[in-house]
Amino acid sequence: MPRSIWSGSISFGLVNVPVKLFNAVQRKNVTFNQLHETDHGRIQQRRVCSIDGDEVAFEDVVKGYEFSPGQYVVVTSEELDSIAAKKTKLIEVEQFIDASEIDPLMFDSSYYVAPATGAGKAFKLMVDAMRAADKVGIGRFVLRQKEHLVALRVLDDALVLVTLVYADELVTTDSLEDAGDVTGDVSERELAMARQLIEMLSSPFEPARFHDEYREALLEMIERKVAGEEITLAPPPREPAAVPDLMAALQASVDALAKERATAPKPSRARKAPAAKAKAAQRS
Repeated sequence: MPRSIWSGSISFGLVNVPVKLFNAVQRKNVTFNQLHETDHGRIQQRRVCSIDGDEVAFEDVVKGYEFSPGQYVVVTSEELDSIAAKKTKLIEVEQFIDASEIDPLMFDSSYYVAPATGAGKAFKLMVDAMRAADKVGIGRFVLRQKEHLVALRVLDDALVLVTLVYADELVTTDSLEDAGDVTGDVSERELAMARQLIEMLSSPFEPARFHDEYREALLEMIERKVAGEEITLAPPPREPAAVPDLMAALQASVDALAKERATAPKPSRARKAPAAKAKAAQRS
């Protein structure tokens, strides 16, 4: 069961609501250790000086910022602490906005916000008021010595806190190198066919339908190797062929989808039980 990673208060105006923060995402990455191929001994990482080749003790390591090639300025822990965000127990809401005003590129990490003991009524009041106003709170708070810009939004009867990247951290599309130019004349026929294909592929988003197929295949392969099974390598997938005729590709895509839907088995409808049998089943 997830444990809270932070406790404090949400403040807006002169109102303080005691809350706790929980991770909303649990990563399921598969990790590996580096081993010596001959005897499977764990590889150790050592701190070695690039100038004299000597191993350096942890207490002799300092932080340096490279301000020009090969030139560093050393910054001490005390200097870093003097300018670090002061550790507070407040999520300070500075404004409320419409959710559509936030560029999705700014979303970073998500957390659940729950009321602390005894703060249920104040928490519910805040959630109900934000839901009624259909607003998202924007504020700041300090987590692990770093100040974060955050958005608070209502989810059911709870709050979700999402850390946001700062505007100057976003990469603009016009700064991309070798990104290609958006050029060419699109005909009305091509546009209509592309829209038809989009409509045919449109359906409600069901997140549970999607799985990390690579992770599942990796874990299955590891289980087979642990069991002593020999793994046969699959041939690499073929690269998709270039499409010289965009219109022909669109038409072929629409035709393939139409054929797939026409031949797909229709969902079977369960026959209704007679009323007498249904009632008997309920009584039993």
